Amino acid sequence: MIPKIINGGSFSDHRGTISFVNDFSFKDIERFYIISNSDENPIRAWQGHKLDAKNFYCLNGSFKIHFVQIDNWDSPSKNLIIKTVIISANDSKILHIPAGYANAVESLESNSKLISFSTLPLSSIEDDDVRYASDYWKINA
Repeated sequence: MIPKIINGGSFSDHRGTISFVNDFSFKDIERFYIISNSDENPIRAWQGHKLDAKNFYCLNGSFKIHFVQIDNWDSPSKNLIIKTVIISANDSKILHIPAGYANAVESLESNSKLISFSTLPLSSIEDDDVRYASDYWKINA
Protein backbone atom coordinates (compact mmCIF):
# COMPACT_ATOMS: atom_id res chain seq x y z
CA MET A 1 0.00 0.00 0.00
CA ILE A 2 1.16 3.54 -0.68
CA PRO A 3 0.46 6.84 1.10
CA LYS A 4 -2.57 8.70 -0.20
CA ILE A 5 -4.64 11.81 0.34
CA ILE A 6 -8.29 11.36 1.32
CA ASN A 7 -10.03 14.56 0.28
CA GLY A 8 -12.94 16.11 2.09
CA GLY A 9 -14.61 19.48 1.96
CA SER A 10 -16.41 22.10 3.95
CA PHE A 11 -19.78 23.82 4.09
CA SER A 12 -20.33 27.35 5.34
CA ASP A 13 -23.47 29.37 6.04
CA HIS A 14 -24.64 31.99 8.53
CA ARG A 15 -24.12 29.51 11.41
CA GLY A 16 -20.45 28.86 10.65
CA THR A 17 -18.45 26.16 8.90
CA ILE A 18 -18.44 22.38 8.97
CA SER A 19 -15.36 20.57 7.65
CA PHE A 20 -15.55 16.90 6.74
CA VAL A 21 -13.72 13.94 5.21
CA ASN A 22 -16.63 11.62 4.48
CA ASP A 23 -14.51 9.05 2.62
CA PHE A 24 -12.38 8.37 5.72
CA SER A 25 -13.41 5.27 7.67
CA PHE A 26 -12.85 4.99 11.41
CA LYS A 27 -13.31 1.21 11.20
CA ASP A 28 -9.66 0.36 11.98
CA ILE A 29 -8.84 3.34 14.22
CA GLU A 30 -7.76 2.34 17.74
CA ARG A 31 -6.55 5.65 19.20
CA PHE A 32 -5.59 9.22 18.36
CA TYR A 33 -3.12 11.91 19.36
CA ILE A 34 -3.06 15.68 18.93
CA ILE A 35 0.40 16.99 18.11
CA SER A 36 1.59 20.57 18.73
CA ASN A 37 5.26 21.16 18.06
CA SER A 38 7.04 23.97 19.86
CA ASP A 39 8.25 27.03 17.96
CA GLU A 40 11.79 26.19 19.10
CA ASN A 41 11.56 22.61 17.75
CA PRO A 42 9.08 22.64 14.87
CA ILE A 43 10.11 19.19 13.55
CA ARG A 44 9.20 15.94 15.29
CA ALA A 45 11.25 13.23 13.54
CA TRP A 46 11.67 10.21 12.78
CA GLN A 47 9.18 7.61 13.95
CA GLY A 48 8.63 4.39 12.04
CA HIS A 49 5.81 1.87 12.17
CA LYS A 50 6.07 -1.74 11.04
CA LEU A 51 2.36 -2.50 11.61
CA ASP A 52 0.59 0.76 12.47
CA ALA A 53 -0.93 2.99 9.78
CA LYS A 54 -1.09 6.72 10.48
CA ASN A 55 -3.75 9.18 9.34
CA PHE A 56 -3.04 12.89 9.76
CA TYR A 57 -5.58 15.74 9.78
CA CYS A 58 -4.60 19.35 10.45
CA LEU A 59 -6.78 21.08 13.05
CA ASN A 60 -4.98 24.43 13.15
CA GLY A 61 -2.19 26.08 11.15
CA SER A 62 -0.24 23.95 8.71
CA PHE A 63 2.29 21.13 8.55
CA LYS A 64 4.69 19.42 6.22
CA ILE A 65 4.43 15.67 6.68
CA HIS A 66 7.62 13.94 5.53
CA PHE A 67 7.80 10.18 5.08
CA VAL A 68 10.12 7.43 3.84
CA GLN A 69 9.40 3.79 3.06
CA ILE A 70 11.71 1.71 5.24
CA ASP A 71 13.90 -0.82 3.41
CA ASN A 72 15.53 -2.39 6.50
CA TRP A 73 14.21 -1.73 10.02
CA ASP A 74 17.56 -2.37 11.76
CA SER A 75 19.68 -0.30 9.40
CA PRO A 76 17.67 1.61 6.82
CA SER A 77 19.41 3.25 3.91
CA LYS A 78 20.24 6.90 4.48
CA ASN A 79 19.48 7.47 0.79
CA LEU A 80 15.76 6.72 0.99
CA ILE A 81 13.61 9.17 -0.93
CA ILE A 82 11.79 11.59 1.36
CA LYS A 83 8.30 12.46 0.17
CA THR A 84 6.47 15.46 1.58
CA VAL A 85 2.83 16.50 1.70
CA ILE A 86 1.61 19.84 3.05
CA ILE A 87 -1.69 19.86 4.92
CA SER A 88 -3.36 22.84 6.55
CA ALA A 89 -6.44 23.72 8.54
CA ASN A 90 -7.73 25.41 5.36
CA ASP A 91 -7.79 22.00 3.66
CA SER A 92 -10.15 19.28 4.62
CA LYS A 93 -8.08 16.22 3.86
CA ILE A 94 -6.41 13.33 5.60
CA LEU A 95 -2.98 12.01 4.71
CA HIS A 96 -2.94 8.21 5.09
CA ILE A 97 0.51 6.67 5.60
CA PRO A 98 0.36 2.87 5.67
CA ALA A 99 2.50 0.60 7.84
CA GLY A 100 6.11 0.26 6.69
CA TYR A 101 7.00 3.96 6.73
CA ALA A 102 8.76 6.41 9.03
CA ASN A 103 7.40 9.93 9.29
CA ALA A 104 8.34 13.37 10.49
CA VAL A 105 5.90 16.19 11.16
CA GLU A 106 7.01 19.78 10.69
CA SER A 107 4.94 22.73 11.92
CA LEU A 108 4.88 25.61 9.47
CA GLU A 109 3.13 28.10 11.79
CA SER A 110 2.93 28.82 15.50
CA ASN A 111 0.10 27.06 17.33
CA SER A 112 -0.37 24.46 14.60
CA LYS A 113 -2.22 21.32 15.72
CA LEU A 114 -2.27 17.95 14.00
CA ILE A 115 -4.45 14.98 14.87
CA SER A 116 -2.98 11.53 14.25
CA PHE A 117 -5.32 8.53 14.06
CA SER A 118 -3.57 5.19 14.66
CA THR A 119 -4.66 1.68 13.71
CA LEU A 120 -2.70 -0.32 16.27
CA PRO A 121 -3.87 -0.76 19.89
CA LEU A 122 -1.64 0.78 22.55
CA SER A 123 -0.92 -2.71 23.92
CA SER A 124 0.80 -3.66 20.63
CA ILE A 125 3.04 -0.65 19.96
CA GLU A 126 6.14 -1.89 21.81
CA ASP A 127 7.12 -4.17 18.91
CA ASP A 128 5.98 -1.68 16.27
CA ASP A 129 7.43 1.72 17.15
CA VAL A 130 10.92 2.36 15.74
CA ARG A 131 12.67 5.68 16.38
CA TYR A 132 15.52 7.12 14.35
CA ALA A 133 17.67 10.18 15.04
CA SER A 134 16.03 13.44 13.98
CA ASP A 135 18.78 13.97 11.40
CA TYR A 136 18.83 10.37 10.05
CA TRP A 137 17.20 11.62 6.82
CA LYS A 138 17.87 15.24 6.00
CA ILE A 139 14.70 17.30 5.73
CA ASN A 140 15.01 20.47 3.66
CA ALA A 141 18.51 19.46 2.55
